Amino acid sequence: MRVVPARNASPWTGQTGNNTFLLRGPIPTLVDAGVGDRDHLDEIASALDGVALELVLITHGHADHASGVPALMSRWPGIRVLQHPGFGARAIRAGDTALLPIHTPGHAPDHTCFFDVTSRDMYSGDLVRVGGTVVIPASRGGNLKDYLDSLLRVRALDPRRLLPGHGPIIDDPLSVIDEYLSHRRMRQDQILAVLRAGPATVAEITAALYPRLATDLTAAAADTVLAHLQHLEQTGHATRSGVTWRAR
Repeated sequence: MRVVPARNASPWTGQTGNNTFLLRGPIPTLVDAGVGDRDHLDEIASALDGVALELVLITHGHADHASGVPALMSRWPGIRVLQHPGFGARAIRAGDTALLPIHTPGHAPDHTCFFDVTSRDMYSGDLVRVGGTVVIPASRGGNLKDYLDSLLRVRALDPRRLLPGHGPIIDDPLSVIDEYLSHRRMRQDQILAVLRAGPATVAEITAALYPRLATDLTAAAADTVLAHLQHLEQTGHATRSGVTWRAR
């Protein structure tokens, strides 16, 4: 397996952009498509050393993970591209191994991880990352309950490593997942504390929780706050009236 950076560096995607993962072998496979950057495609071609790419597996449809598909198909016209719900229930032959699709919604409704049944590596997309948390974009299908369930589903598989869509490979998956679960519980408690002090809007809660957040990150933080509020509503701990939320 080789990590091939997608070369779309940004504050959101990290210094080298998204990770894509090239699996060489009988069925040359790329996990995630990047954004179609020419240098990214050239590095994939160089690593393949004249062999054609055959398969692309997409963890989810967000642009930084999937928008490179047309460029890949133009470079290698014969490739197959698979994305939820087109995986089926069986492991997929990829590279020289088999990857089991694990549907892990929450960050996105179609989010899927791929579990290498031989090495127990998990290609984990945007499930977790080191050095930051994952946005749960309620306005684009993000769902906190689904996300927490997905973390627990992956944890139960006891992966050896997590190979995320952003940042370094994670060698201690269970502790990182536990940190994520703890962080989300903390956020729930913080939001409830704000609501118990009085009714509040998403914007007011976001300002209380993230007082020094950069302006270009505020919308994403507010979207995750909304996902938490929806979860609190589903579990009977909060109610809303128009744009105002209150503790129950």
